[in-house]
Amino acid sequence: MKISEIVRILNAKVACGQAHVDMDIERGFASDLMSDVLTLDTDKMVLITGLANMQTIRTVEMADVQCVLFVRNKQISADMLELAKEHDMILLQCKYSMFNAVGMLYEAGLKPVY
Repeated sequence: MKISEIVRILNAKVACGQAHVDMDIERGFASDLMSDVLTLDTDKMVLITGLANMQTIRTVEMADVQCVLFVRNKQISADMLELAKEHDMILLQCKYSMFNAVGMLYEAGLKPVY
């Protein structure tokens, strides 16, 4: 699934990384616990979270996650956006709850991490 498909399915906004929306994503992982993210194989994965703070951006940088979807209409701060741009990350935002977003993406064919 391409990131552009995620954007279309969830009517999401691309806050950062518009140039990379043709990137393939194979799996999704939903969590607000960043310690769980650090234990994953993150190749071609989208992190789906409602935790919109600098800790999230720093964690995905360490875990080498390239795409983050913020759910529940969470807002991305200027500091988060600046750090994400420095590390060439893709940040998406949508209005859906985590449960709804994950369900819609799963139904569209996105595979879970496990």
